[in-house]
This record gives sequence, structure tokens and C-alpha cells, in this order.
Amino acid sequence: MPEVFLWTGKNPKGRKIKGEVEAESADQVRVSLQRRKITPIKVKKKPKDILENIAFLQPPVKENDVIVFCRQFSTMIDAGLPLLQCLEILHSQQENTTFKRMIKQVKISVESGETFADALKKFPKVFNELFVNMVAAGEAGGILDVILSRLSAYMEKMAKLKKKVKGAMIYPAVTMIIAVIVLAIILIFVIPVFTQMFSSMDKALPMPTQIVVGLSDAAVKYKWIILGLIFLIPIIIGRIYKNNRGRIILDDFFLKLPIIGILIRKVAVAKFTRTASTMLSSGVSILDTLDIVARTSGNKSVEFAILDVKTGISEGRSMSDPLLESGVFPSMVCSMIAVGESTGALDIMLSKIADFYDDEVDQAVGNLTELIEPFMLVFLGVIIGGLVISMYLPIFKMASVV
Repeated sequence: MPEVFLWTGKNPKGRKIKGEVEAESADQVRVSLQRRKITPIKVKKKPKDILENIAFLQPPVKENDVIVFCRQFSTMIDAGLPLLQCLEILHSQQENTTFKRMIKQVKISVESGETFADALKKFPKVFNELFVNMVAAGEAGGILDVILSRLSAYMEKMAKLKKKVKGAMIYPAVTMIIAVIVLAIILIFVIPVFTQMFSSMDKALPMPTQIVVGLSDAAVKYKWIILGLIFLIPIIIGRIYKNNRGRIILDDFFLKLPIIGILIRKVAVAKFTRTASTMLSSGVSILDTLDIVARTSGNKSVEFAILDVKTGISEGRSMSDPLLESGVFPSMVCSMIAVGESTGALDIMLSKIADFYDDEVDQAVGNLTELIEPFMLVFLGVIIGGLVISMYLPIFKMASVV
């Protein structure tokens, strides 16, 4: 099995250069360097990374790494380079050590006679079903460069869509976290100071002040329990989401929310149409396309709707009717899909719908941001302002008596 060797040598101009190369032995490296008119000075095996087998210490393979991999691979295949040479070049220039090892394993698998798609299938966390099936279609049709180019374009658009949605969620999430922290500090540390001051008063405290003091006493007394619950709630939700039945309930709940649900629905339509269009135009069968798109939808309600479409098509029905019956996809989308089916240009129509819904997601994100900002400001003003006013009411009452 080839090993990695580090070498140092001199080029024809006498300049010292160094690098690394895979070879069976150090002698093979020296022969290879001499053929390149490089005088070898030192050749040694590359020391193994002692942390290599500790998974959580390895850098993750990011989506952008795979996009760049696809784009460069497509360019090299289109230029006429053999598959193995492309993998060798991509392996040598890859900076992410985790991805570098994956590419090496893919190259070894291809060298042993496996197809490129089968070699990629061994790394499902990086190369999902959609990716592998499209590569398989590209290999079968002899258009691997075209497929890889489509994949990179598709992944770029999906990454852009994901970034928009995450961007819309960051502001309210950060605001809520800050509000909870500020509220906790006021209840646990600030209000007890006022409570001590009010204890010397003979008169009863106003009702709002009594409520706030009661909340403060409970927060001080049960602060560790409250803190534990704050940490446990995300874990509990995560456990529920991992359970199939729990995920169905949560996904259906999120889809029916007044504002967030509209955004989730539009994102689901954009993702479904973009993925289906890319796969159908690459030669993947419609049943395989729907099966993969359903599993990668990210929402159980959407997944069931797409699987119903698959069942309908296998029974001889059109694609648009089951989609309309699901209640998940808007009637306009179903009508456009029906037109695409009748004209034999379903992939083109799906691409047009995806472009339209990309713009719809942009608008929905903008509307959500505009709506959330004043709501969060009012929320913070009412909570923090209410606490402050409640604590100053007894002081105002004392001043009026004086």
C-alpha cells in the first residue's frame, strides 16, 4: 500500500525545494525525483498524526469544501484529465486534513476497480444520497463533468438559501438570550436589594411590586433548578426530534405557525423544486428522485407529501394531483408542475419554480425581520420596563406621602 514520503532536493538551478508524495518506497521517490530532474537530498516517511483516529479532534468537512471540490473536479474532467489524476491533484492541494484523507480513500477505491459513485458512498456524512446518485447518473451517461458542475451550482444555491434562513433566526435568538440573561440578573441580584429596603416599610407593597418580589424570591431559591431546566429544555427537544413520532408532531407544529410556518413552507418548496429539477435534468428517474428528495427534505410533513406523490406516480397518477391533495404545496406550484408534466419539460418548470421561490424566501425573510424587530423591542421594553416600574412604585408612594 502506498505511503506518504516527505522529500527535499535541488532543482536544475541548484535551488533547494521540498514536497510530499505517495509511493511504495523511498527508492521509488528518489527515482521519481530524478526523472523530474530533481537531485534528492533527503527522503523520509511522513510521521503519522497521533490524533488522526480521534474523530472529534479532526476538522469537519464543510459544505464549501465539497462545493470547491465539485467545481474543480468538473473543470479538470472537462479539460480531459483522467479521473485518477483529478483525484490525485485534488488530494495534493486539499488543506482540510479530514477531507484530504477521504479523497485519498476514494482514489484507492477507484484504483481497486470500484466506480466513483460507489467510492463516494462510503462517506455518507459528506456525500449524501443525492450527490452519489447524480454522480452515478453522470458516470453512466458519460457526462460526469456536467453533473459535477450542476451539483456545485445546486449546492451553492442551497447554501445561500440556508444562510438566509439562519440569518433571519439569529436576531430573535440573540435578543431572547440577552433578555433572559438580563431578566435573571435583575431577579437574582438587583431586586433582593430593593426587597431589603422595602422590608423596613410598615405599609403593604403595591400588587405589581409584590408579584415581582415573589418572582425574585422564587428565582433566588430555585436558581439552580431553573438553570438546569434552561440547559435541559434544548436537550429534551433534541431527544423528541430524534424520535420519529416526536419529529412528526414538531414538524407539523412548525409548519402551521402563523409567520415561521409560511417561511418554512416556502423554503421546503424551493428546496424540493431545486433538488428535483437538478436530479431529473441529470438523468435520475422520477421515482428515485422523489425517494431521495423526500429523505432530504428536512421536514416530516413535506417528506410524507412527497412520498404520497411517489406512490401516486407508481399507480399511474400525475405528480401534481397528490401534491395538491397534501395541502403542503401551494396550488400555484401544483398548477405549474401540471403544465410541466403535460409539455414534457418538468425539470425546466421545476427550475423556474425554484427561482421564483428563492425570491419568495428573500421576501419572507425580509418581512420576518421587519416584523420581529419591533416585536422584540416592545417585548424587552415591557418586561424590563415593567420590572423597573414595579420596584419604583413603593418609592413613588413614599414620596407622595412625604
